[in-house]
Amino acid sequence: MSAGSRYPVARPRAYAFDAAYETVPNWDIGRPQRAFVYLEEAGLIRGRVLDVGCGTGELSLFLARHGHEVLGIDIAPRAIEQAREKARWRRIPAQFLVWDALDLAGLARGGLSFRTVVDSAMFHLLGDAERDRFVDELASVLDPGGAYLVLGDVRTDPRATYGLSPEELERRFRPEAGWGVAFVRRTVFERRYSRNPAYVACVVRHPTSRP
Repeated sequence: MSAGSRYPVARPRAYAFDAAYETVPNWDIGRPQRAFVYLEEAGLIRGRVLDVGCGTGELSLFLARHGHEVLGIDIAPRAIEQAREKARWRRIPAQFLVWDALDLAGLARGGLSFRTVVDSAMFHLLGDAERDRFVDELASVLDPGGAYLVLGDVRTDPRATYGLSPEELERRFRPEAGWGVAFVRRTVFERRYSRNPAYVACVVRHPTSRP
């Protein structure tokens, strides 16, 4: 963050998200998305966890309550303030940080790495170039053999960037770059007043990979 600023310099979008948390945004349902509950029950969330785009922290808090060491990051300072408040009142030892998910290498430079990275509807909002950058940044903090678990709305318009598609995940997470898409499943993304068709996917960093 820049001196004297609440917002990550590279992400002016933080202003919009911070404003959304002045009330309760539609995507903040007061609990983790069911897709991640099922992933936890299946034993697919392991070790130290990074929650990118954590919002007010419901997924991070759920995972910490189930024994994981969790760091949640978000570009919206107001969301992180609320997440920390929830953690304090619920006495759950999750950690939260105002941080740009497009600078995960900065976490790596601080000595942090993670066995699992969870993404509850952040990637599906990124632009095309941002997605390329995020994949590169992800490699810097995800342990070899670790998993990136992502949930996002199904892309309904093939001309649009918003949303997810299995084809895009295969294209961006290429085996020759050290990735493997373990699975992509249809599910739903729940909002306070609706639910959308979604994909949940598991992408694995090959054990021989190096950032």
